[in-house]
Amino acid sequence: MAEQTEALGVASGVPGEPFGGASSVPGEPLTCFHSPRPTRLGEGRRGLLAWAVAALVALVLIGVAGALLAPVAARTDFAQANLAPTLEHPFGTDWMGRDMLARTLAGLATSLGVGIVAACASSVIAFVLAAVAALGGEAADAVVSWVIDLVMGIPHIVLLVLVSYALGRGATGVMVGIALTHWPSLARVLRAEILQLKAAPFFSASRAIGVSSLRLVATHVVPHVLPQYLVGLVLLFPHAILHEASITFLGFGLSPEQPAIGVILSEAMGYLTAGSWWLAVFPGLALLGTVLLFDRLGSALRALVTPQEVQR
Repeated sequence: MAEQTEALGVASGVPGEPFGGASSVPGEPLTCFHSPRPTRLGEGRRGLLAWAVAALVALVLIGVAGALLAPVAARTDFAQANLAPTLEHPFGTDWMGRDMLARTLAGLATSLGVGIVAACASSVIAFVLAAVAALGGEAADAVVSWVIDLVMGIPHIVLLVLVSYALGRGATGVMVGIALTHWPSLARVLRAEILQLKAAPFFSASRAIGVSSLRLVATHVVPHVLPQYLVGLVLLFPHAILHEASITFLGFGLSPEQPAIGVILSEAMGYLTAGSWWLAVFPGLALLGTVLLFDRLGSALRALVTPQEVQR
């Protein structure tokens, strides 16, 4: 035991420094070990979980604040029209004297609501088609793969505009359009996960003893793909919010009466030449910040479910 201890060396006592010592056998190479380096802020499971919780809390606060400030966002005061940012109005006011901070938060709340409904519907479509492709045989797999390639071959914004316009625009048209255009990437990921599960011995044994397909999906498929499904669902939110704002900005989305970010940015374009820069800058930055929060939340959740992070 003493010889093994000498061969392995003694700890240096300094974090990050190698374990070292003289080899017990002359000429034999020394095996060095390194102590784990200290994790930086945001690294490790605790750091990732803290980032995810912080992003989720911030998004909830944005949604709640926007819902509470909706009446304030619609209040007009022409005596305070086109005011630059001040302490009383941090984001300034528009041409009707409406507070831009309240309008921005209300618009973000509207975009969050549309994005959540559309992303949830799109993720359900992705899961159903992935399960059909993986468990339905070669013919079903070929058909679903062809549909995925077809949808991914058309630019999202073009297909989204066509679907929204065909359904009469508005919130319903936007949500249906987003749901029908954002599922292919997640469907591919879930299909690969289900195919991997399908090759497992316990899954083959369950099918051999006559377990129905619906029960297989409920007892094996759903628990297996749930982490990837939740991560994909969260990562769909920023795409849904950005595309909702994009088509609303182009005039194919929500109606001008709704305080959506796309409506705010579209209306602000006519006042930028007059020097009212705050009408577009602050709502645009708020939209960017919200999207980055969703992206941070999704990235943290994805890192938490990877095998490398699970073992840390």
